[in-house]
Amino acid sequence: MRFDLITIFPEFFAGPLDHGIVRRAKEAGIIQVHVQDLREFTKDRHRTVDDRPFGGGEGMVLKPEPLFEAVEKLLGHSMGDSEKRVAPEAGTAIVLLSAAGRVFTQETARRYAKLERMILICGRYEGVDERVAEHLATEELSVGDYVLSGGELPAAIVVDAITRLLPGAVGNEASTENESFSAFSDNDLASGFHEPTSSCKSSLATRHLVLDFPHYTRPTEYRGWKVPQVLIGGHHAEVAKWRRQQAAEKTRRNRPDLLGENG
Repeated sequence: MRFDLITIFPEFFAGPLDHGIVRRAKEAGIIQVHVQDLREFTKDRHRTVDDRPFGGGEGMVLKPEPLFEAVEKLLGHSMGDSEKRVAPEAGTAIVLLSAAGRVFTQETARRYAKLERMILICGRYEGVDERVAEHLATEELSVGDYVLSGGELPAAIVVDAITRLLPGAVGNEASTENESFSAFSDNDLASGFHEPTSSCKSSLATRHLVLDFPHYTRPTEYRGWKVPQVLIGGHHAEVAKWRRQQAAEKTRRNRPDLLGENG
């Protein structure tokens, strides 16, 4: 299996992926890991990968152009535009690591372990232009309900979790079949697994979290995908209303459990 890691800090991965099972899997040829410096796809002398978000707000947002071009260089073909989107090859996933994604679970790791290739986009700053999530990535993924400085640590986690599920990566193959986050039955519950207490269930049912709203930055139109007009109009109340609505919709789409819905 091949992992491509797109990052502005390529040197980050010199340590986390050079130890233990991941190192042995690389040496055995079970996995290949390629680290791609995102700044190689910038056009200015400052190698700028981010810009201010439309609609205002704190922080900077990763631009769409270098990310699209980095993925296209790795795949060897264009991902298309608003007129015609080109899907990656079967067996390939393009994953954006983001606090606003679906939560990474053991079941997710098992699904990914069946693929031939994963391209992991490491987010940074206050977010990534939403057109990357909508039109480039095949999935948006989070490693938990907390905020990190970037997607490099999550990428290392994902690579590690998937690698140990690949045939030959772990000495005792049976050891990966009986771990945390594996599916368990009613018999398992009766023999030692415990559900949350009723008070805990009540607390979880009433405590709703909402994901971050979508971010957009320049250019206002990229490959036919336009920044929503409300963000350009300068009407702060309308921007705030739009962001609340979009955050609620994205939460319902990606994390309905945070809203107390079954999904």
